[in-house]
Amino acid sequence: MTIQNQRAGGAAKPAVAPPPAASTIASGWLHTAKFLTSAPELHFLPALTVPEIAFVGRSNAGKSTCINILTQQKQLAFASRKPGRTQHINLFTLGKQGATDAVLADLPGYGYAAVPKQDKIRWQQVMANYLVTRENLTAVVLLCDPRLGLTELDDILLDVIRPRVEQGLKFLIVLTKADKLTRSEGAAALSVATLQAGGGDATLFSAPKRIGIDAISQQLWQWAHPAVQAASESPGPAVPDQVQ
Repeated sequence: MTIQNQRAGGAAKPAVAPPPAASTIASGWLHTAKFLTSAPELHFLPALTVPEIAFVGRSNAGKSTCINILTQQKQLAFASRKPGRTQHINLFTLGKQGATDAVLADLPGYGYAAVPKQDKIRWQQVMANYLVTRENLTAVVLLCDPRLGLTELDDILLDVIRPRVEQGLKFLIVLTKADKLTRSEGAAALSVATLQAGGGDATLFSAPKRIGIDAISQQLWQWAHPAVQAASESPGPAVPDQVQ
């Protein structure tokens, strides 16, 4: 519309702002994360109905760092100076305007040599019970240092959740510290992890290089909002930008 047409036909209509990008929506949603509770045993966990996404992995795999980067909060997930010492399941709520629509579960790191054997055994059992019985568990994110690959304990965890993955549980292997790898090493590690995922997915992640942050954020958002995601993939206008 020219200036003359504007004068003749009245004021021009204001431009419609484009909908926010999927990565922006997911990032803003994750930034709402707030501490809910910490439980030393399963029976202390509150019964919830919203989707729950659990982060698991060996001590020193970079689990706390990944959670803090994704939520853009430096100290949301506690990173102990003595890996393996944090032996509680920590829950964090997610949702805008005070309405919780999902929960992140930070499970204790496993496999650290300094932890007494009896504690290792107890927590392996607690984690196994959680992964098998937690009713609202929607997805599991396994963090792994690609320089070490999946260890025996990681394989045990995969065996524990495999029946639930076959029943629809979402699963993602996050290869942390990807900045320590060359491009060819990263590609090779990703290829192996994808095969080991057994029905799940795998992706590279690096906090210093900002690798994988948007992809993981969007995956978490999609898992927590399956109805909105399905609608956005169907014919017609996408609707994620309408979520408050």
